[in-house]
Amino acid sequence: MSHISILLAEDHDIVRAGLCAVLQREPDFVIVGEAENGRNAVRLTAELRPSVVVMDIAMPLLNGMEATRQILHSSPSTKIIILSAHSDDAYVEQVMALGAAGYLIKQTAASILPTAIRSVFQGRRFYSPSISERRFHHQRKARAEGELPKLNAAKLTSREMEVLQLIAEGKANKETADELNISIKTVEKHRQKVMEKLNIHETASLTRYAIAAGIIESSVQNTVTS
Repeated sequence: MSHISILLAEDHDIVRAGLCAVLQREPDFVIVGEAENGRNAVRLTAELRPSVVVMDIAMPLLNGMEATRQILHSSPSTKIIILSAHSDDAYVEQVMALGAAGYLIKQTAASILPTAIRSVFQGRRFYSPSISERRFHHQRKARAEGELPKLNAAKLTSREMEVLQLIAEGKANKETADELNISIKTVEKHRQKVMEKLNIHETASLTRYAIAAGIIESSVQNTVTS
């Protein structure tokens, strides 16, 4: 029997343990690693080369969207399934445009995760049933009207996304510089670029933007001042 190697990236210990329990019951699955944040997910994927990464979208230090972009840049054959509490089209389209192979709503993920993993491993895309049904109706409507679904191009570079997340988590410029191994001056330049591109010029507003965009969860937000 061929085995599917899996990396779990989820910052909540209880959720990660529950997912492990579900997957360990499958004889063709091997959990090769666990990551509690997006940065470790990127590092462990490079080391372990799992077939599938199950990725929480909202994680500290590096969110699931940016981790997905970095993983697929260095390991394009890896299949990524996103777990999210959000089901609206903006989240789904943004993540799938990055190259993720699947998107599951957290509330129903455990029951269909094994099926999703096998599907993406075999080269297919997989969505939670509610998302799949909604996408089908939208695409049918678009074809009937002679239109194609439009995706919003990401405005920020990979490094700018990293800086934005750390700002939103309340990190000072020095902490951000240490985390990314760059100079404080470079952090300041990225910070300025982020503000210019998003047309947001206050730290508190950047934090609200990051929460609304699903980059961080409100529960991990630190108190920041503009």
